Amino acid sequence: MAYNKKNNKPHCHKTPFSLVIVFLSVLCVSFGVIEARSPFACDPKNGLTRNLRFCKATLPIHVRVRDLIGRLTLQEKIRLLVNNAAAVPRLGIQGYEWWSEALHGVSNVGPGVKFGGAFPGATSFPQVITTAASFNESLWEAIGAVVSDEARAMYNGGTAGLTYWSPNVNILRDPRWGRGQETPGEDPIVAGKYAARYVKGLQGYAKGNRLKVAACCKHYTAYDIDNWKGVDRFHFNAKVSLQDLADTYNVPFKSCVLQGRVASVMCSYNQVNGKPTCADSNLLKNTIRGSWGLSGYIVSDCDSVGVLFDNQHYTRTPEEAAAETIKAGLDLDCGPFLAVHTQGAISKGLLNEFDVNNALTNTITVQMRLGMFDGEPSAQPYGHLGPRDVCTPAHQELALEAARQGIVLLKNRKSSLPLSTRRHRTVAVIGPNSDVTVTMIGNYAGIPCGYTTPLQGIGRYAKTIHQAGCAGVACKGNQQFGAAEAAARKADATVLVMGLDQSIEAEALDRVGLLLPGHQQELVARVAKASKGPTVLVLMSGGPIDVSFAKNDPRISAIIWAGYPGQAGGTAIADVLFGTTNPGGKLPMTWYPQDFVEKVAMTNMAMRADHSNGYPGRTYRFYKGPTVFSFGQGLSYTSFNHKLLEAPKEVSVTLTKFNVPINSTILRNGIKAKHTNCKELTLGFHIDVENTGTMHGTHTLLVFSTPPSGRWSANKQLVGFQKVHVPAGSKQRVWFGIQVCKHLSVVDNFGTRRIPMGNHKLQIGDYKHSISVQLSTRN
Repeated sequence: MAYNKKNNKPHCHKTPFSLVIVFLSVLCVSFGVIEARSPFACDPKNGLTRNLRFCKATLPIHVRVRDLIGRLTLQEKIRLLVNNAAAVPRLGIQGYEWWSEALHGVSNVGPGVKFGGAFPGATSFPQVITTAASFNESLWEAIGAVVSDEARAMYNGGTAGLTYWSPNVNILRDPRWGRGQETPGEDPIVAGKYAARYVKGLQGYAKGNRLKVAACCKHYTAYDIDNWKGVDRFHFNAKVSLQDLADTYNVPFKSCVLQGRVASVMCSYNQVNGKPTCADSNLLKNTIRGSWGLSGYIVSDCDSVGVLFDNQHYTRTPEEAAAETIKAGLDLDCGPFLAVHTQGAISKGLLNEFDVNNALTNTITVQMRLGMFDGEPSAQPYGHLGPRDVCTPAHQELALEAARQGIVLLKNRKSSLPLSTRRHRTVAVIGPNSDVTVTMIGNYAGIPCGYTTPLQGIGRYAKTIHQAGCAGVACKGNQQFGAAEAAARKADATVLVMGLDQSIEAEALDRVGLLLPGHQQELVARVAKASKGPTVLVLMSGGPIDVSFAKNDPRISAIIWAGYPGQAGGTAIADVLFGTTNPGGKLPMTWYPQDFVEKVAMTNMAMRADHSNGYPGRTYRFYKGPTVFSFGQGLSYTSFNHKLLEAPKEVSVTLTKFNVPINSTILRNGIKAKHTNCKELTLGFHIDVENTGTMHGTHTLLVFSTPPSGRWSANKQLVGFQKVHVPAGSKQRVWFGIQVCKHLSVVDNFGTRRIPMGNHKLQIGDYKHSISVQLSTRN
């Protein structure tokens, strides 16, 4: 039985979903359901608009945009500044809902998507934090491409838009954050690469700067508190140094714009250093559009403009709030505020129509690039996509593969895993997450094609004895523990599926601790003690959990983190348990002990440790303290060795700005990256990865760099990663390119990137290599 996330009502899917899709697509076409939708703008059959210049697809887009804006009245323009943009009937333009979501599949969280009829659901991939654990860039892009196929199909059928406010590329700075599950983790390089590749998958590679769908990277910037101990995102002022902005918080957004060429960026609710992000011209106009060159629009998080006036009291009047945000670079308001107050701002001389025109130029240009003013889409690129292209077997297989690749093996005592179908014929499946459906898809999800629960997945390999053990993840009582223990005594192996769900971590809900909720730890310990066979702990969660007790308990044979593994999560978990899949995932975040959150306030935004007050720092790059499990940790059923075959041992950096004095300060602090020719400073490395075990495996190769010790240096920082499949007993050669200015640099207190002179240490698995960076004096 599957459940509608919105109303928790079951919908039957006993009939294979692909057959339902085919039947409904025939039904809808036969009875004109799809054709009955509102006409598209600039339809050639519409005599009212077909001769207007903005409808002529052969003209350059900027010409068409200028023509359209020139035909609008001021009131019509103002009603286009909000997410539920009003229709302009006299120009044949229908109303448009900008707000749709596609974080890990087409979602109905935003009002722009409606499931039903020919489109009862869409492929639901694992939550982003799980997919990030794959460290597989090509997978991220492939998921984006599938999601946009399904989004286009639904748009063609009249049930979805083309503007999707995804992905979330904020840094997972604090383990308590309820929305950490939506992000690619704590490392800015990983988050930046994820942003670029997922966006490329969503937006496609159409000619002429055209878009398949328009993605949006959010929430810019330094946003990672929702609701913690009375501090909420609507009032929080993130005090962030220029160093941390440049070195951590802004990195994924910069990559999203420069490498991903994203069509939109969303500003966040919070203030940064006393200024709301949606009213900060330095962050929006100067950085996103100026320095990075965004070709697209900037949108507010929903009701952010109202929040900065009503909650933060940033301006004296609502008209001032409207004027400040638009002049700062905001183009679109998710919410009604600009529709209500922009006219007043113009009347009071705080804003002029030219500013409104600039905003509309950015939004309408994106709509033109999407083909939304080219008439009925069937003759356009992607116009062939329809119901048959949603929830296809290939799409669902990719969702399963993504879940397999994202699962992380954290403990495997005495090679207890994989289980054997011969020796472990009966498996006790226990825990509040052992037979869940909706929990597996996390937040910002839609209605999946179907579900396979962990219990169902394991049941394909062995006879199962099922006991929930707890009534939900809150696990408030231990009344069911006896039955769970009895099941473990009878079975050849025991699998405990524990962890969290959206009642514990979610948007508007941060955690206060890192331990398993309620009596879950007691259940795990008692079942492990009773079990006659190996006991495996499987954790579902977005954020890290302190399971030190399980890590140190010899009766718990193995620990697996599955994140929120999506619609096919149960199959993927079972495949890993029984060895059909050799796990290759790595943790994309640090797992801190409980005492970290007892000592560190979530509101402290500093990344670097401060010995003067005992502040331990954050993320593997700067944290100085014990961990339960470390960033990048993850085991396999086989073993791998690394050998560096070709690697430079030194590199010379030449100043291109000759009036910079070369003195001891320059040598100590490093030269500014912008003062050298960065394009010429790429170093090539060849690494052999050997599978020395007996099982084929996919290995995640992580390359870290540790700069010379200094006041700005990180403990280490990831400079590259690759996923490589290596058959048992064989080798694969991998090439890495390391950019000196990007990967061997640090950021100073002013947010300036510098290249330190001296020895930089590279770490590749268990192999270490040193590179000497020297300053050349030649002109």
